[in-house]
Amino acid sequence: MLLADQPIPVYTDLASLYGSLGSSLNHAERWDTLTREFTQRFGRPPAYITRAPGRVNLIGEHIDYALFGVLPAAIERDILIACAPRNATPGSTEPQDQPGSVILENLNPKYGRQIFAPRVVQTQGAESWQLDIDTSELRWESYVKAGYYGVLSHYFPNKDSQAVPVDVLVTGSVPPGSGVSSSAAMVVASTLAFLAVNNKLEATNGHIPLSKGDLVTMSMENEKRVGVNSGGMDQAASILSTPSSSLYITFYPTLSGSPAPLPKSHAFVIANSLVVSDKATTAKHRYNLRVVETLVGARVLAKNLGVKLHDTGSKYEKVTYREVLGRLVGEMQGCGSGGDMGAEALSVALKSVLKKLACLLPKGVTEQDVEKDESRQLQLGVTMEEMIEKSGLSKKIFDEVYLSWVEVEANHFQLYKRAKHVFSESLRVLQFRKICLDSSSASPSTSTSSELEKLGKLMNESQASCQYLFECSCPELDLLTKLCRDAGAFGSRLTGAGWGGCTVSLVAEDQVDSFIRKIKETYPAYKDIEGDKLNEVIFATRPSSGACVYKFT
Repeated sequence: MLLADQPIPVYTDLASLYGSLGSSLNHAERWDTLTREFTQRFGRPPAYITRAPGRVNLIGEHIDYALFGVLPAAIERDILIACAPRNATPGSTEPQDQPGSVILENLNPKYGRQIFAPRVVQTQGAESWQLDIDTSELRWESYVKAGYYGVLSHYFPNKDSQAVPVDVLVTGSVPPGSGVSSSAAMVVASTLAFLAVNNKLEATNGHIPLSKGDLVTMSMENEKRVGVNSGGMDQAASILSTPSSSLYITFYPTLSGSPAPLPKSHAFVIANSLVVSDKATTAKHRYNLRVVETLVGARVLAKNLGVKLHDTGSKYEKVTYREVLGRLVGEMQGCGSGGDMGAEALSVALKSVLKKLACLLPKGVTEQDVEKDESRQLQLGVTMEEMIEKSGLSKKIFDEVYLSWVEVEANHFQLYKRAKHVFSESLRVLQFRKICLDSSSASPSTSTSSELEKLGKLMNESQASCQYLFECSCPELDLLTKLCRDAGAFGSRLTGAGWGGCTVSLVAEDQVDSFIRKIKETYPAYKDIEGDKLNEVIFATRPSSGACVYKFT
């Protein structure tokens, strides 16, 4: 059975549940504490605890929106939500006694108690549910409301069908704002909690339970309620992951995931650079600019390689690099396993297209010039005017297709460098996956150092590409990844978009403690951080299982 078709695990035995979560955290203590606190605060034990892990992207940065596959893994750190239905007082006008009301608390005292209830509003003549979510200020309860909103919309279509009032207590070990998807984990765990208390997870009275794939789709929709447009990697990794394995997620022609078991005797160490990238103010010359450069580059490449674009009448296609590559080699949607050409053919195609990117360079610059430019001083970007000319569109149409929906700011647009990164990074993902699959088929009790060295080399190449071609690193990430390699990591790279946030390093399992000590001693930002606070910014993890539910009996 495909991962996406599997049911969401619902445990009634804690021993089996703990066994799937990994061993670097004391899971039993956290679950016991949450249960005890819920009982003390609400006067009864919880009916369910839902869990959703964070994720780390091992390799495959900024290629998902070009529709190429990525290799994340769920981490052991997670969001836990204890919940139980509550009996409302009949006739009461208090908020907590309204239909579907929620009393929401957090074990972290910095997050105060929230009480809210959904209400029905008329939208274009039809009834719909309304929960107040302020997308201009991403508060923690907004992610819980987003999960609730999806459950209401899917399972309670009108005011005649009411969700039960519920008490909720949240705790989390995923560091927020560090690039390991605490927000996606919160939305997934919240969605599961409201499904569970309303008896929508298990097969009852002919009700067909939600599959993991269904939960991925619902969680993607839910996270958009807080103004986050997600490609699905974060939610898929949090839901579909299996223990001791990375997850190969593909986006073309549809979202799907398959396990890629990782070699033994290693750990991934996540280290926070403590640099925060303000996405709202920097997007126009960072993230959003990269998206536009990647999309425009795909059109220019298609035009120069004779690939047919689906431009009809007044509608012009925003084609992606993955679609261009598929059409270039004659791929038909629906061929091969999973509806694409397959990993081996894709690798061959990627190697071929990497030799055909000269059309993305500015006039007068050749790839030979690029190879000779060891100091990287040559301007490889094109001006806005030259980019529009290369696209073959009029300025008016170009603006409508590529600039009407997003704000970007640049003097030169780096079509060549972004394409070079996207295609080479996509190839590294396939190579990383192949090493993992070959290692698992050989079934050694421990991985060989050569396997880890090969994986580490790919991670280091990825970091260099992010630094020089996609330019999504920063001085602190460059320093931190270098210090990690110097401290003995097989490989180290940024993870989670870049411009700040975290690094991920591949480290021998028996070297983790000494590795963390070395980084503590050498990375300047860690100088005065000790104890639990240090454990928040640098920690080891093994790939964990995906989202699940524990049902109290």
